[in-house]
Amino acid sequence: MSGFAVVYNKKDRLEIESMFRLIKHRGPYLSGKFEGQQILMAQNYLKGDIPEIPSSVLDKTEICVPAFNPRFPEFKICYDGQMGNWEERAETMGEANGPFREERLLLELYRQYGTHMFEYLDDAIFSFVISDGKDLFAARDLLGIKTLFYGRKNGTLYLSSELKSLTEITDDIYEFPPGHYMDSTGTLVKFGELPKNPPEVLHTDLEQMMEDIRSIIQKSLRLRVDFSIPTAGLLSGGMDSSVINTLAVDLFKEKIGANARLKTFALGVGESEDIKSARILAEHINSDHHELIVDLNEILEVLPKVIYYLESFDPSLVRSSVSNYLISKYASDQGIEVLLSGEGGDEIFCGYIYLKEFPTEELFAKQMECIGFLHNNASLRLDRMNHCNSVRVVAPLISGELFRYVLAVPSEYKQKPDGDQKIEKWIFRKAFEQYLPEAITWRVKQEFSQGSGSADILPSYFNDNLSDEALKTVQAEYPFIRSKEELYYFQIFTKHFGNGRAIDTVGQWIRL
Repeated sequence: MSGFAVVYNKKDRLEIESMFRLIKHRGPYLSGKFEGQQILMAQNYLKGDIPEIPSSVLDKTEICVPAFNPRFPEFKICYDGQMGNWEERAETMGEANGPFREERLLLELYRQYGTHMFEYLDDAIFSFVISDGKDLFAARDLLGIKTLFYGRKNGTLYLSSELKSLTEITDDIYEFPPGHYMDSTGTLVKFGELPKNPPEVLHTDLEQMMEDIRSIIQKSLRLRVDFSIPTAGLLSGGMDSSVINTLAVDLFKEKIGANARLKTFALGVGESEDIKSARILAEHINSDHHELIVDLNEILEVLPKVIYYLESFDPSLVRSSVSNYLISKYASDQGIEVLLSGEGGDEIFCGYIYLKEFPTEELFAKQMECIGFLHNNASLRLDRMNHCNSVRVVAPLISGELFRYVLAVPSEYKQKPDGDQKIEKWIFRKAFEQYLPEAITWRVKQEFSQGSGSADILPSYFNDNLSDEALKTVQAEYPFIRSKEELYYFQIFTKHFGNGRAIDTVGQWIRL
């Protein structure tokens, strides 16, 4: 993960410097700029993005950012993303492993296939801008896991990884839509969309399904992390993070040594359910476990900073992001540069409790709707709350191969009927129940903010401390504000980003 800023059709160095300064947290390890005939490009990287480059050679002239492919160096690329299938693509395209391997692959794909390059990025999350100095080609992945925004002013096009870069320059701001690319004219073209109908069921052999799911997730983890720099696991004690950390412990020992202990980190407001469950799993896998226990005052203190970095005022997202911000900062302060996350499991395996409200035949459509919320909601937490602490996050469950496979799993195996109830993520639980404590495997799904405790105390605090009249007054102008809690977050958001088009980039979760 990294960050970038681009100015197209105007060479104003002051503007690019201003934009780039505001996202320096996304990559203090390595950065650089390129000035072409029509474009200014600036890119930065975390150490976790390019572990192949030792600190001792960072000042060498051959380390050039934005990256390029030596076979056709006229093209430069600003890039933020992860490719799960880079090994396969590198072999096919004749690209060697090493620094900027994904950037070189993307440039080669663009050179050979142009706008058809996305057919080869079915296991990648990305946002990027490619330019030869004159023309521009920008794109964002289908799910919108990687963030990207654009703005316009006086015939100039601006692009950046974060909204805050653009609000410095213009009020004419937009979220770059997922599954689209943009050319030099500024025209947006859709290159993909979520399926409208479920694929044909592959098979109904339960044992084979469980084996396949385990295999795909293990493969995804191996392709995304190598423990060459300080790496730890985020551990909530929920199913998703427990699976990732259990698999990571085995890989960590394989890479580092039989006695090596993976660090894991958990956060709770007091003795929360997450803290208790994380302890159970940490003991089970013998991780080097660390806990951060916080209270309401500590949460209130960081809220303004969280909303500034998050660029959202959605209550559910802000609550979970506070927890993620605090634990990421805690891990970063202890020297961790990469964090493993279980993000994505709820979307892929239908883990959200509200999905139980719908009949099985409607589950696929509701799952696609849920996944469609990622680009301006849950994916922001994944990106922002780690990046603002200069930590790279790796989420092996966000895998194109896993996504496609599980779509073809019968819906009744994802939300399993059990009497008059349903068991969410049933097939995922079954696949790993032999590897996890029963208290973890069959723990009822809770959102991160619920498990950590922030979902309990924040709504109550704002209900007690903000007046009904204040809420009614704001709702008269902004009817989408749904609660006193959301009002408080909205006021912080508009202080930083204004009350214009920036508001339109914010996604609101269907539940408060």
